[in-house]
Amino acid sequence: MSPAGTAELLSAAVGTGRAVAAFNVLSLDHVEAVAAGAAAAGAPALLQLSENAIAFRGAPEPLLAACREAAAASGTPLAIHLDHIEDRELVARVLPRAADFGIGSLMFDASKLDYDANVAATREVVARAHDAGVWVEAELGEIGGKDGAHAPGVRTDPAEAASFVAATGVDALAVAVGSSHAMRDRSAQLDLELIARLREAVPVPLVLHGSSGVADDVIAQAVAAGIRKVNVGTALNVAYTAALRASLAEQPDAVDPRRYTATARRAMTELVTGFCRVVAAA
Repeated sequence: MSPAGTAELLSAAVGTGRAVAAFNVLSLDHVEAVAAGAAAAGAPALLQLSENAIAFRGAPEPLLAACREAAAASGTPLAIHLDHIEDRELVARVLPRAADFGIGSLMFDASKLDYDANVAATREVVARAHDAGVWVEAELGEIGGKDGAHAPGVRTDPAEAASFVAATGVDALAVAVGSSHAMRDRSAQLDLELIARLREAVPVPLVLHGSSGVADDVIAQAVAAGIRKVNVGTALNVAYTAALRASLAEQPDAVDPRRYTATARRAMTELVTGFCRVVAAA
């Protein structure tokens, strides 16, 4: 099948009161693990490529092509999303080829700007993306854990969120409700009452970033309160690296990467399946 549309997956999630899991990918191992894990769960998912991942790889096209082919071969709907894009030149580079790569959506992140500048920049990107048939997520209220640039105590104000969505025309909103990026333990405490208030105030799907640091039962409660997209990144890398270290320790003479990366990829696959089941059943 062709890559799924993010708009369709999120619309279905809104209609059922559930959510869609979205996984940040860094390599072909990540892409294959997400595809296999989502298929095992029988649930849709998003393959996400962040601006940081693009910088690491040097260009977006090779990994986007891998995402497209994985989605085409998958037995479950997979959408392709660009995550935390701050560089408007990168937006201009990928939008003309969005259809070629099956890109259904992007998250434009101007949250480091003040409110008025965030609105102006986001509105500009939304207009260009919509012309290309691409759905847009944005962020309001700084989410912690990103290189010290965000204050963990900040929360998204429902009234301001409603005004932001109306002013920009965004299709989804990432909100600050207590999670933080790059957490290695699952101890984050979410403000479930705030999520419910945001759901009532905001007419577009709500997105939870930093979900690697949130326990399964709290994710389920967040979905019940109104979260419709659940982003996962760090947990994949923690699972991969731990399994890789163990595999190398067990095979000190191994030189063929297939012998030690297979276990690591399987660890990510199992994690993806678990997250998909939690999110889909919430």
